[in-house]
Amino acid sequence: MKNFKIVLLGEGRVGKTSLFNRFIHNKCDPNEVTTIQAQYLEKEIVVKNQKVNLSIWDTAGQEKFRALSSIFYRKANGALLVYDTTDSSTLERVEDWIAELRNILGESVEIVIVGNKYDLKKKRQVEEEKALE
Repeated sequence: MKNFKIVLLGEGRVGKTSLFNRFIHNKCDPNEVTTIQAQYLEKEIVVKNQKVNLSIWDTAGQEKFRALSSIFYRKANGALLVYDTTDSSTLERVEDWIAELRNILGESVEIVIVGNKYDLKKKRQVEEEKALE
């Protein structure tokens, strides 16, 4: 079985923990509390008929925890970089998160950028075209 370490990154309150809990437990709590430091869980999935073990780290996005976050990045194979479509400043910070991650892990780490809270159309500040840029 192959093992992959994945980190969830992004500013505070963008919904990393909600995505984490939906994927791991199939639950979503709209009143989720802010993550302090990090949460870690594993999930086994099947990809192309092969079992894969994902070690998923949900990191805190607040600035005061950023120094600790880099500890959780080490040896990560991939990152899910989350921004909030109802807060354009979180998309503006995506490049900073990528730079930090590349500084620690190099160019080989796979990064997927995710716009969260897309269902909140009336509050949306980031249009799809801007995100795709």
